Formats: sequence, structure tokens, C-alpha cells
Amino acid sequence: MPIIRFRDNSRELSDFQTQMNQLFDNFLGQPTAASPMERVWAPLADVYETSEEMVISVEMPGFSEKDIRLSVTGDVIVIQAERPMPPDAQNASFHRRERWFGRVERAFQLTIPVETSKVVGTYRDGVLTVRLPKAEGLKPREIKIQAG
Repeated sequence: MPIIRFRDNSRELSDFQTQMNQLFDNFLGQPTAASPMERVWAPLADVYETSEEMVISVEMPGFSEKDIRLSVTGDVIVIQAERPMPPDAQNASFHRRERWFGRVERAFQLTIPVETSKVVGTYRDGVLTVRLPKAEGLKPREIKIQAG
């Protein structure tokens, strides 16, 4: 009779389940600490730096500029909005539900000091662009060389 080795696959299954949970959390948004069942959508964003400013560009289609809240506290900028479900759909039985309704939130830690009083947010064609001017000490300064 051949000997069959017992192999415990529970760790591999646990790792796989963790990876799948992370995949869905990244796609659907992370649950908040206040309410583990409530999901918050984290929209896609680009963050880049020029010589004069840091720029954050966030995809937020379907919102009005009045729906979007932007705040800077210390070295963190927070973008929040909420898309309510239409009243006639709140008690409906969905055949398919692909659009996101609920809270939208992204927070970015600023890696450089910025002039918070000069931050400007513009919203156009479903994209929020936030311009954060660098603090004066970080902007490049040209130094003239003297002949001598």
C-alpha cells in the first residue's frame, strides 16, 4: 500500500483568501473604521511635482463641484464627496448595480511643505485638479555667477 503524505493547504487557502479580499477592497474601496460594513470608494489619482507646485489630479465623474469637499490639515490633504442613490432606486430590486453610490474619500500625505493658503482646486470634465504651491524655501532659485 503506498504512503500518502498529508499536506495542510489551509495556509495557502488563507493566503489566497487574503489576496482576494485585498483585491475586492482595492476595487470597491476600503471599509471605514467607524462602520466596517460601509464601503468608501477611493477614486483613481495622479500625484506629481513640478518646480513650482505639487499637483493632485483625481477622477470624480458624476459630481458637481458643490458636492466635493477639499481640506488641508497639517501635511494631509483630504478629498471627500458623497453620491446619494436616487430616491426612486433606494427600495428597488436591482438586476445589475455597477455604479457607485455612497461616500468617496481620498487622503494624501504631502511630502513637501506647501502654501496652504494658496491651494486651488478646479473641477472640469469629471476630473478634480488640486494645485498646491510649494513653500518659498523649496522653490528653485537662480543664483547669478559673478566674474571675478
